Amino acid sequence: MNTTSTPALALEDVTCTFASRDSHSDRYTAVRNTDLKIAPGEFVSVVGPTGCGKSTLLNVSAGLLQPSSGTVRVFGEKLNGINRRAGYMFQADALMPWRSALDNVTAGLAFRGVTNDEAAARGEAWLKRVGLGGFGDRYPHQLSGGMRKRVAMAQTLILDPDIILMDEPFSALDIQTRQLMENELLDLWAAKRKAVLFITHDLDEAISMSDRVVVLSAGPGTHPIGEFAIDLPRPRDVAEIRSHPRFVELHAQIWGVLREEVLKGYQQQLKRNDHVE
Repeated sequence: MNTTSTPALALEDVTCTFASRDSHSDRYTAVRNTDLKIAPGEFVSVVGPTGCGKSTLLNVSAGLLQPSSGTVRVFGEKLNGINRRAGYMFQADALMPWRSALDNVTAGLAFRGVTNDEAAARGEAWLKRVGLGGFGDRYPHQLSGGMRKRVAMAQTLILDPDIILMDEPFSALDIQTRQLMENELLDLWAAKRKAVLFITHDLDEAISMSDRVVVLSAGPGTHPIGEFAIDLPRPRDVAEIRSHPRFVELHAQIWGVLREEVLKGYQQQLKRNDHVE
């Protein structure tokens, strides 16, 4: 990781304000005056309370959402429109149910002018890399949740993006499958060291995978309130690293900052529910 070079992704004084669904106010500021930089090759996780605006930051980084104010830069260039240097892996399955696993993996290559034969060869190679060699002709409904996540990961990484954006990609999986997928991702990331912005609710997941963990405040007007360098040795096994004494120290430090924000977020959820009732 080279932290002295131009950031792969930089959010500079970003604010995102929306029309509010709450009749008590006209506007809702999800994110306020936020700065966030990710170096080339750096794996950064963002944690924060439910509903604090984590996904908003990811959508701004992808160019799917225009900030109300502030600037997004990609390798120093101001972002206008979709971030073409980023690959996005969503929380929910984004696979096309009428396409086979192989056709889902290679979907993005057609837009880049790759021939069908080369796309198929690359797709088969990526299916093998994510442990699904021989499953290319299966359709999403014939695959388990973990297998669909593997297809989605191959679909994102086959395009060789310089920045990988991930929105709680493994949250719906059981703990064993989740840890397998986390290790799979770390192995693939280590091979090419692309910049990663990883959104998660799970502090254990954030610490075990990342170079740096950023803590967001409770909303509205969320912004970073803590930043922690994760100085654990690599390569890591996400299950084994959790018994490392330094992991335990880091967890206590980060939870000390995050805990109060989670409680604030919980209280806000209760208030919103009261208004609805």
